[in-house]
Amino acid sequence: MKYMLIMRATDETFAEFQNTDFNEIMDSMGRFNDEMIRAGVLVAAEGLDDAAEGVVVDYSSEPPVVTDGPYGETKELFNGFWLLNVASKEEAIEWAKRAPLAGAGSKCEIRRVPSIDEFPQDNEWIQKEKAWRESTGQL
Repeated sequence: MKYMLIMRATDETFAEFQNTDFNEIMDSMGRFNDEMIRAGVLVAAEGLDDAAEGVVVDYSSEPPVVTDGPYGETKELFNGFWLLNVASKEEAIEWAKRAPLAGAGSKCEIRRVPSIDEFPQDNEWIQKEKAWRESTGQL
């Protein structure tokens, strides 16, 4: 089963990180990623650029409204993720508890990533996506 561990932070978290040596952060993240690689559970991992460089597309109106960052209120920001292939939600939780995300406002959201096999297999779009995944070695 695949689970996404979503790194979330607040303004308070980012303020605290400004007092931490960047090499120290990279070292702790690197060790954690290496541990997951050696355990054979890491599928993908990425950090995200500063939210001030991003945009939000709001579909509440027609046409959708695009708003540039920084945003008026940043209570929680999604700032990176790990994608793991583990046996259970409990195993994903155990990995998340070991993540180097200490600090005020730091959180890790865990969400299961459903397999394409869980969707209706007679659906034309699922069949096309499955064929694409097979042709690119993803299945």
